[in-house]
Amino acid sequence: MTSLPPYLAELEAEAIYILRDGLSEATNPVILFSGGKDSTVLAELAVRAFAPARPPLPLLHVDSSWEFPEVLAFRDAFAERHGFKLIAHRNEDGVARGLNPIEHGDVYTTVMRTDALKQALDLGGYDVIFGGARRDEERTRAKERIVSVREPGHGWEPRRQRPELWNNFNWRMSQGQSLRVFPLSNWTEADLWTYILLRDIPLVPLYFAKERPIITVDGVKIVLPEGSRFPGGTVLPIHTESVRFRTLGCWPVTGAIASQSEDLEGVIRETLLASHSEREGRVSDSGSLEAQKRSGYF
Repeated sequence: MTSLPPYLAELEAEAIYILRDGLSEATNPVILFSGGKDSTVLAELAVRAFAPARPPLPLLHVDSSWEFPEVLAFRDAFAERHGFKLIAHRNEDGVARGLNPIEHGDVYTTVMRTDALKQALDLGGYDVIFGGARRDEERTRAKERIVSVREPGHGWEPRRQRPELWNNFNWRMSQGQSLRVFPLSNWTEADLWTYILLRDIPLVPLYFAKERPIITVDGVKIVLPEGSRFPGGTVLPIHTESVRFRTLGCWPVTGAIASQSEDLEGVIRETLLASHSEREGRVSDSGSLEAQKRSGYF
C-alpha cells in the first residue's frame, strides 16, 4: 500500500481520532452517507478506525427520490462490502405529493432533504451524527465547528458554536440537543482526491468521464438517467457528451462538467486547475444553504 505524505497522514489521523472520540461519547451514533466522494471517504475512515471489528455505527442515507441510479447501486454494494448496517429514509409525504427539484424548488429541498433528514434522525434517536462536509466546499460550511451543536428541533445557530482550542472537542449535550460532527472539516477537495488515489478507494462511476446523454438547462449540463424524463413537462433535445461530476446531488439540479478524465490521475489534475467551487454545479445551492442549515439541513 502506498504510504501517505505527512500532511495527509495527519488529516487521516485527525479524522480517525474524531470518529473514535465521538463514538466513545455517543449513545446512538450514525454516519450520514450520500454515496458521494466525501461520505465515502468518511465511511472508509470509520472502517479503518474500528478494524478488524465490523463498523460499530450504521450508515444513514436520506433518499430524495431523485437520486442517480448509480449512486443507489454503489450505496448498497458499499454497505454490504464493509459490513455496515444501512438505513435509507424517504419523506413519503413529499413522494406522495410528487415534489421535484425543478418545479418545487425550495419547497422540495425543505421537504425531501431537510424535513426528511430530521425525520430520520428523530426516528433513529441519533445523538452524534457524523457527516462528510468540508469547510472549503462553500462559505456557509466554513462557519461550522468540527463538533457542531444542534438545538432541539435540529436548528443551528452559528453564533453559539463552541470554541475548539488545541483539538479539544466538547461532546456535552443538553436535553434535546444533538451534535453534527465533521471529521473532514480541514480537508480540501484536492486532499480528498489525493487520499482516494493513495488509499485506492472505489467511487461511484459518475465521478469519471464517460459519454453520457445530456440535456442543457440554463447553460448547465444535466445527465439524464436511462428511462427518466426531466421534470416539468418540458422536452429538451438530448445529445451525448463526455462528462463527469465534481459533486453529486439530485440529478435534475446537479451539473456535470465536460471532461476526458477517465481515471483518478486525470481527475486530480483537473481539480488542481479548477477555479470554481465544486458546489457551484449544484443549482439548488444558490444563496440558500445557510437558511437550510439553520432549519436543520446538514
